[in-house]
Amino acid sequence: MRARVPAIGALLALAGGMASAQSVPTTFGTIIGNGLLCRDHTDNNYYYNYLLKYFGAAYKHEGGAFWFKTDGASLWGTTISEVMVSDDTSTYVFVGAVAEATPENLEKAIIQQVGTHYTVIDTSAYPVREAKPASRIVYFDTKSKIYCAKYQPLPPVQPPAVRQRLK
Repeated sequence: MRARVPAIGALLALAGGMASAQSVPTTFGTIIGNGLLCRDHTDNNYYYNYLLKYFGAAYKHEGGAFWFKTDGASLWGTTISEVMVSDDTSTYVFVGAVAEATPENLEKAIIQQVGTHYTVIDTSAYPVREAKPASRIVYFDTKSKIYCAKYQPLPPVQPPAVRQRLK
């Protein structure tokens, strides 16, 4: 009987660890929400490690970004199904998210919760919305993407060493 108790305790501890690793952290709104609104320093390594810690490994690496499933997450009263973070292959460093709402509804939710207003910056059928300092909301099929992208030049490439012939 005593041998079973430690085994059951280990299983319960493991199950508890899995549950906590998959629950949305209370800091999600502060960290990711402020990042999406460009209210914070945009550091892709920081966001990557944060998402890795709380949501597990990225489920895909595509389009210069690591994509994380964020089951149960919400910002501004809107479900956030995915968060993406740039890799180091671009001159832009960004954090973005897929919101389960149209751009119009996401914009309204952000205005109500935070007071940040967006301006339509083009005249296409699917207009891009932009807020100061640089947060953007775009159409993503029937959903929307919100992101903050900042320019960060890549380090200069050093030319290959030139070999000289000794005479």
